Order: sequence, then structure tokens, then C-alpha cells
Amino acid sequence: MDSDLSRYLTELVRAAGAVPGVELVGAYAGGSVGLDAYQAGRSDVDVALVSAGVLGYEAKRALVARLRHEALPCPARGLELVVYRRDVARSGVPDPGFEVELNTGARMAFRATYDPADRPVADGHFWYGLDRSILHQHGRALLGPPAGEAFADLSPADLRRLLVEALSWWLARPVPPGDVPAPGTEDAVLGAARALVRFRHGVWLSKGDAGRRLATDGGDRDDRWVVDLLERSVAARAGGAPPHGPEARAFQRRVLAEISAG
Repeated sequence: MDSDLSRYLTELVRAAGAVPGVELVGAYAGGSVGLDAYQAGRSDVDVALVSAGVLGYEAKRALVARLRHEALPCPARGLELVVYRRDVARSGVPDPGFEVELNTGARMAFRATYDPADRPVADGHFWYGLDRSILHQHGRALLGPPAGEAFADLSPADLRRLLVEALSWWLARPVPPGDVPAPGTEDAVLGAARALVRFRHGVWLSKGDAGRRLATDGGDRDDRWVVDLLERSVAARAGGAPPHGPEARAFQRRVLAEISAG
């Protein structure tokens, strides 16, 4: 792990545990850090904290004040932090179920949400269950028991439903029309690839690894346009040209159709 990031995570756990009213029983790095795919300058830092019980409103506000970028500078693009109660983390429910959510960073818009009911439906409610599923398989424990014990996985039916919701959400986002490289479409393609790998093989991989896995999968390697799209999307994360919007959409619809069909 990057030394600056390692120091930051250590200080974040220390600072969170010192907030009055927060009984911290676990802290876990997920996302790109948990999947060994962190890219300095590109990746966010995803952290899940686990509290022993319900957090009061003042404790939530104090936690946000102590961990926001202005108080504890994040060395990455930004911090995406979610706090769960221990019983929610262990439940395997698909609902958001968080106590508080914080997005903050030098290149990330600040947002603090103190109740799942305040999270706009248009922003997606599927993220949390999927993130906890990733944590179950790959979370890196910073404090507390192993992530596989702290977080339960989703049931197959809930996993499929949330993957369908996530793919539908991505498909609803606008992309430039025509044969013009569209920055960001590589993440849409590789996010769909990751969903399909999880659905087919039961494992969560980083976006890049999922793209490479599908490019050599028996079901896809003979479909040249899919292999080419995946390879270009992986290359785009290292500075190459991103794919065009329409071809990214075609791949996302293909993945959505397969997962929807079960």
C-alpha cells in the first residue's frame, strides 16, 4: 500500500475512534484498496467503519467534522466513507442501512448524509449492499475481526437484483453520441464487466482484472468486438483513449440482458 495512504488510514481510524459517542468495533478498506487495484491520483479511498450500536445525531456530525478533508486531508482523489452498525454489517440485507455517509476530498464534492432516507433515489440505493458484498470477500481490516466475519454477503437473489439496478443506473447516464472517444466510458464498460464476472463466477475483481478475465472467458473471447472493447477499456485506465459511447452502451445492455435472464 502507498505509504501516504497507509498513514492516512491509520490516522483516520484513530480519529474516528476518538469521537465521543462512537464505539468503533471495526474499520475496513474496500474498493480499489481492498481489491489491490489502488491507483494514486485516480482512485478514491473507500472505508467502512463499524459501530457497536446506533450513532446519535451529534456523534454523526462530530465524526463528519473530524474526518472531512479540511480536518484530515485525504491523499487520494477523495474519501468515500460509510458507517454501519455491527448488526447491519452482519445481516446481509440489501438495503443501504448506514448510520452516516461522507464523501470528501480535494477532487470530490462534499456530501454528508445522516439517514438513508435522505439519500436521493436517483443517486442509487444499490451501492451499499454491493459494497458490503465486496468487503465480505476482499475487505482489508484496519481494526476489528476479518472482513469476512464482519460483513455478511448478499443472497443470490438480492445480488442479482442489485446488479440489475446498478447496470440500469449506468445505462441511464448520458454519454456523447457517435464515434467519439468519451472519457469515463471505460469505467462504465469495466463496471459492467465486474458485475458479469461476479454473476458468472461468484468472485469480485477489480475493474481492470474483470475486463481482462472476460476478455479470455470462453463465452466472450470469440466475440472480437467485445474482446477489443474490453482491452481498450483496460488500456484507457492507463492513459489510452476511452471507448465510444454507443459501443459502451451496447456492451452494458448485453451484460444487463444476461444477468436479468438469470
